[in-house]
Amino acid sequence: MESWQYKVFKVFNVTLLLFIVFVTLFPFINIVAQSFSSESYINAGEVSLWPKGFNFDTYEVIMSDTMFWINYKNTVIYTLVGTFISLVLSTMIAYPLSKTRLRGRRFLTLFFVFTMFFNGGLIPNYVLVTSLGFGNSLWAIVIPNAISVFNMLIMRTFFQNIPDELEEAAIMDGCNTFGILFKIILPLSKPIIATMMLFYAVAHWNSWFPAFIFFTDKELFPVSIYLRNMIKGAETALGAGATSADNMVQISANIKSVTMVLTVLPILLVYPYIQKYFVSGVMLGSVKG
Repeated sequence: MESWQYKVFKVFNVTLLLFIVFVTLFPFINIVAQSFSSESYINAGEVSLWPKGFNFDTYEVIMSDTMFWINYKNTVIYTLVGTFISLVLSTMIAYPLSKTRLRGRRFLTLFFVFTMFFNGGLIPNYVLVTSLGFGNSLWAIVIPNAISVFNMLIMRTFFQNIPDELEEAAIMDGCNTFGILFKIILPLSKPIIATMMLFYAVAHWNSWFPAFIFFTDKELFPVSIYLRNMIKGAETALGAGATSADNMVQISANIKSVTMVLTVLPILLVYPYIQKYFVSGVMLGSVKG
């Protein structure tokens, strides 16, 4: 039988957790509400958790534009290809570095860590990428940022926690290095792979600056650049005295909220499917057992 102290604790615990959930979700719910509200209520600061003066104008303007869907498709392609390349390269580096028998292991680790704090700068990077012929191409997005050293180190630590006895048993059964990696290590590494997939996918999905620097063809832009241009265009039109008749006042009022909703929605849809691996992947990859 539960004591009254424990019942009080449960009530307090549930109340506190519900409050934390509300505080966490409130900004996002408010953004969604603003994206469907009319500009008069937004400018008056009267929108909180529910849309006021329900309005779909900005969504209609954006989603009826063919360029939006072209740029959205580009973002999906950049994210899928970039995440795949990043996972492959990170695994190829992290697995060897997790082995103490690797010669020069300490030097290689320090070499990669060095790149976390020092880089060539914007202009040298621009010259390098354009000289390689990557301008106006997919590779300008996915190759220069293919590896996150931080993510690679988390993967290395995760691989170090896998018992060496498993590999020794596989070697005795005649398995080579690649067989060990693909048949033993990777199947046991679903948590860290799912975690890194989420990290890399979010990074590629939100990336806009490389495209802004290396692309001149609008049909190659990711959707983040398209929405940025929409915000700038709405602000410029409003500053020039646009009237509500051409929807520019409405668009400028909630374009930022619409942008956030359209940008974050795919990640929110993907996250629940890999959430069960996410926590264990981060925890197991962060501390050496």
